Amino acid sequence: MADTLRDALNGAYRTNPNLQAARAQQRAIDETVPLEKAAGRPSATAGVSYVEFVKASNSSQNGPDRSLGVNLDLGVPIYSGGAVKNAVRAAERRVEAGQADLRATESAIFSQTVAAYMDVIRGEALVGLNANQVEVLRVNTQATSDRFEIGDLTRTDVAQSQSRLALAQGDLRSAQANLIAAREDYIRLTGLAPDELQPPPPLPGLPASVEDAVATALDNNPDIIAAQERAQASGFDIDVAGASRLPRVSVFTGSDYSNTLGSLDIPGSPVSVSQSGLGVQAGVQVSVPLFQGGRPAALQRQAQARSAAALETIIAVERDVIAQVRSAYSSWQAATQIIISTQSAVDAAALSLEGVRAENTVGNRTILDILNAEQELVIARSQLVTARRNAYVAGFTLLAAMGRAEARDLGLGDDGPLYDPQVNYERVRDKWWDWDREPDPVVQSTRTVDIPAADAETPVNDDSGVASGAY
Repeated sequence: MADTLRDALNGAYRTNPNLQAARAQQRAIDETVPLEKAAGRPSATAGVSYVEFVKASNSSQNGPDRSLGVNLDLGVPIYSGGAVKNAVRAAERRVEAGQADLRATESAIFSQTVAAYMDVIRGEALVGLNANQVEVLRVNTQATSDRFEIGDLTRTDVAQSQSRLALAQGDLRSAQANLIAAREDYIRLTGLAPDELQPPPPLPGLPASVEDAVATALDNNPDIIAAQERAQASGFDIDVAGASRLPRVSVFTGSDYSNTLGSLDIPGSPVSVSQSGLGVQAGVQVSVPLFQGGRPAALQRQAQARSAAALETIIAVERDVIAQVRSAYSSWQAATQIIISTQSAVDAAALSLEGVRAENTVGNRTILDILNAEQELVIARSQLVTARRNAYVAGFTLLAAMGRAEARDLGLGDDGPLYDPQVNYERVRDKWWDWDREPDPVVQSTRTVDIPAADAETPVNDDSGVASGAY
């Protein structure tokens, strides 16, 4: 059962299926480097054939009845016009881009988790506020009915109280439904059931200005890094495409062994006939393309166009990131100021309600005035809860856009080892053996089918804590 934001983030980091899938996809990208390297490595093939000559042709009446053949060939590429070298470099850049994409996925899931965590806290607070309001209005309605019975108030006053009570009950049902939805979203992201969530800790590393935030994002945002790495990879692709016009050089050797298995017999021959033979060959092969119908030029032009698109994508991603950072910074600043002003509104509304109730006792205020003051206080408290939620989520969104909202930034390594995609890449990048095999994959994430359905029960059903919430 998760109690703190750290628990929630750990749950998402270690069990979220989308994050686990992204890690597996990155491991697949890692394999592109040894795949490209394989094109520049030696290759060896062996073959065995057995032939039964069921019926010989007229021209080979004295041929063997059967034959066994064995051949072994070894080829070593020496020069391929730079295709292999540049293909490997492009693959390495795409591995770097994939690792940046994995960082972005991690950050996005953390942002969703923080939002879900704060939505649960907000939902519990709003349910508490609305439940308290229903109870207050129920007492008011009963008191109004009692005063109507003794002729102190009119039927209109009773109807107004009953109307506000019915509306408050509807608001409570809506708040409960929203709380259940928030809790289910929390379970979906973390694989854990929320249980008395604690106020979140202060956010680390928030920038002093929007300029600082943008500068940090330009250096650390994983989307920008991924776009830059892909642009570099596309530059190597141009050289790979052009290499198809250049010569290919390779050395080869081979051995052939044949044996007729004693079935070769030439009648009347004064000498015995050899039944087997062994041949060995070695040489150098040079292949020079002379004309390919314009295919190499088309491939290179295509690669150049894709490289141009990749370069433009860097600018497009940079623009998006700058806009995200500035927008998130503005939202964070605005929400922080809204907390201050809304807290003032809550204090004023509470004082106003107290005054209206006092004035009602001497006949200067009506029941409707009390109902309106109570509604204003509930609205102000609800807005304060929402403002606190919005400020925290906006602050975390800002950190994510800056590239500072990942497990390593949040200190999750203290709770267990962090996933390092570089470890798998270093492990597989220079593998040669054809028969290497990984264990069959097993599911790493956890299912949530056994977690009971969320309900709308709250740990606090009065406004003593929900209005002041320490977050």
